[in-house]
Amino acid sequence: MEHTILVLTAALPVYLIVALGPLLRKTKALTPEMDKGVMAMAVHLFYPCLILDKMLGVDVLRDPVVVFSSAGIGCSIIVLAMGVAFIAGRVLQFERGGGLRTFSVSCGVQNYGFIAIPLMVYIFPDDDATLAVMFTHNLGVELALWTVGIMLISGNRSLSWRSLLKGPIIAVVVGLLLLQTGLDYYIPTVVHRVLEMLGVCAVPLSLLLVGTTMYDLARGVRLDWRVSIGGVLVRLAIVPVVILCLAKYLPLATELRQVLVIQAAMPAGVFPIVLSRYYGGRADVAIQVVVATTLMSLITMPMIVSFGMAWLDL
Repeated sequence: MEHTILVLTAALPVYLIVALGPLLRKTKALTPEMDKGVMAMAVHLFYPCLILDKMLGVDVLRDPVVVFSSAGIGCSIIVLAMGVAFIAGRVLQFERGGGLRTFSVSCGVQNYGFIAIPLMVYIFPDDDATLAVMFTHNLGVELALWTVGIMLISGNRSLSWRSLLKGPIIAVVVGLLLLQTGLDYYIPTVVHRVLEMLGVCAVPLSLLLVGTTMYDLARGVRLDWRVSIGGVLVRLAIVPVVILCLAKYLPLATELRQVLVIQAAMPAGVFPIVLSRYYGGRADVAIQVVVATTLMSLITMPMIVSFGMAWLDL
């Protein structure tokens, strides 16, 4: 019960900030024309600063085993989850061209950053090591999303490695290089302070953009209960069991187990909506999966995190 209240206390502010997004859109305080610039700042400035601020000086990431296991698990879970979702989509009688690939990617990719990061910060306060491991885990997620995810949603086996040249990925790689070489010890305090000040802007700004994006895209979408219910079952029931079993039975660092508990409880990520629009998928399917799982996660998130923390003795 204590864990449940803690998770609810941590999650509600996140969802309230997301809910401010539609309000800002309706009042024209944040117009669609502003989104591109705001998102560019979040992705290429604020998030890299947050990542470096939380990674530098974290000794657990000086261990190559922890680094490779975190990124490897992050990548493997996404690929496994998309495979589970693909099978579930077949059972639900989705066809290629009728939303099967989009359903698989949407259910397979959790909201690994925008919602997971503030939840992690609240549940494990003053624990930069766990947050740093999450960023390394997320590097694996990004690799899976921009390789297997794009190939699946587009039906095209070729891909451009330039798509991996993004601010957060570069920040994680730079941070790991600095940690492995010990050069992070020589970064001036004033630089750390700048990273901290810019980094705190990343999460709230991104959550507002999640709200405006969902508001813009959800209007006019025709509801398909097969997509919504199927998405909830896959993303918030089947996949969490798989992730928690991996966290329980694989020889992983405690920090990575903590990360996996949070990731297991996450709803579907928003970015597959963008991918589906750009790579010829079914954006309406992605939107329904995101909206349904996000709303339902208000109920399931405390239960999954509470059970996971108890089962893994965290």
